[in-house]
Amino acid sequence: MLVNDFLELSTEKFPDKTALKFRGQSLTYCDVNELTNRFANALIHAGLQRQERVGIFLENSIESVIGIFAALKADGIFFVINPKVKKNKLNYILNDCNARILLTDSLHFRELIPILSSCPFLKTVILTDYETFDSSVVAGTKIRLFSYGQICQEFPLSRPDRNNIDIDLASLIYTSGSTGQPKAVMLTHINMVSAADSIITYLENTPDDVIFNALPLSFDYGLYQVLMAFKFGGTVILEQDFLYAFKVIAQIVKEKATGFPIVPTYAAILFKLKNLDKFDFYHLRYITNTAQALPPQYITALQKIFPITSIYSMYGLTECKRVSYLHPSQINIRPTSVGIAMPNTETYIIDGKGQKITEAEKIGELVVRGANVMKGYWNHPKETDEVLKPGPVPGEKVLHTGDLFKMDSEGFLYFIARRDNMIKVGGERISPKEIEYALYLMEDVNEAAVVGVDDEILGQAIKAYIVLKKGSTVSEKDVIKYCSKNIEAFMVPKYVEIVKSLPKTSHGKTDKLKLQKGQL
Repeated sequence: MLVNDFLELSTEKFPDKTALKFRGQSLTYCDVNELTNRFANALIHAGLQRQERVGIFLENSIESVIGIFAALKADGIFFVINPKVKKNKLNYILNDCNARILLTDSLHFRELIPILSSCPFLKTVILTDYETFDSSVVAGTKIRLFSYGQICQEFPLSRPDRNNIDIDLASLIYTSGSTGQPKAVMLTHINMVSAADSIITYLENTPDDVIFNALPLSFDYGLYQVLMAFKFGGTVILEQDFLYAFKVIAQIVKEKATGFPIVPTYAAILFKLKNLDKFDFYHLRYITNTAQALPPQYITALQKIFPITSIYSMYGLTECKRVSYLHPSQINIRPTSVGIAMPNTETYIIDGKGQKITEAEKIGELVVRGANVMKGYWNHPKETDEVLKPGPVPGEKVLHTGDLFKMDSEGFLYFIARRDNMIKVGGERISPKEIEYALYLMEDVNEAAVVGVDDEILGQAIKAYIVLKKGSTVSEKDVIKYCSKNIEAFMVPKYVEIVKSLPKTSHGKTDKLKLQKGQL
């Protein structure tokens, strides 16, 4: 099976069913399939060859979804660029993967115009708002501009011939590392099909599910909401952000959404809203969370807002999409766990010598086996070899995550920290997550982030950044006093800073690199 089969098979089963909604627009599976066929034929007409790269540089939109599936139908490889990326990183990404064709709009294209001369592989740009764009600004360049609207009217409805097989690449997903330029995770069709199958299995998705997704499609968590829904024949309600949270909640109720993927940032925003008790969320079957673990305090607060909704705590990384999930029946029993390996995936923990750990509660690096594990990093063979290493079966490669975990006596996994994010204070290795969990137990704390900062005596010292709940008068000294009473002395932050907000990455994670640099 190929990823584009998700759409085609659901079109055969549910041609007239609503597949995608976005800001008043509604498309059936038949609509989406026909548009992607036309667009795929246009890509081939523009010269796209098998396994060449097609970029999508847009906010969440219907056009983004069409572009993704059209690239796949044309035997290409799609990649979605973070719509907030600036020109230097944009230039790097386009040249790193030798992008041939780009789907964008005039707003984002203006970011690209100053660097067109340094993107020799880019030949074709398709604008969603071509009719209102002054094309004279690219006169004299090698770029050919096309109208998305015209393509969707003039090119054939027939599906192009398919040549790809499931071991061919389907997507590149660029991940932002803590240092240097982003790396592109290479995902084959079989990687993505396997991951989608596993997640759909444990979420028990059916064609009746309606998924509300405000996560960016450049984030694999957001991307898979569309891919999975198209696979099981559900409906996706697409939004561009979570900025106007009250409006989003009203939309979830209006559309009778059954699935709501969040990150902790969304939860923190929800907790600031008033009058949520006037909404009836009887239709909302489940909430999922990944990117960063939900603090137990957040879980309790979410259960008050959504009393009959199941909460799935999950763990994953772009290199394999998803690793584990905690079934809702366990969420109150072991709230700090990220659960067990998802279906068709195997996990185990190794020590510093690479030996498998069988002892409960002992910390080591998590290793992942499965068809969902990436093919490698595009153009980065050395970095690929550092994370994909020989596994227990001759000839196979397994993913060394770089994440420190422990497993309890019943086989449930607990994330400790990124291996390179552990704080070493006077010889003690400390997990920032453990301190953050303690801080979230303070009634006045809305958000907390702990990092290591340079210290002349200790090497590193612990610093906590705190966002307080509205109206709180808690001071830095109060936080330190609380920590002194509730956690071991060597884990008590040396520094506490109360801030209005924490810096976030484009995917909603707390940007700890900025915090370490004091960039607020």
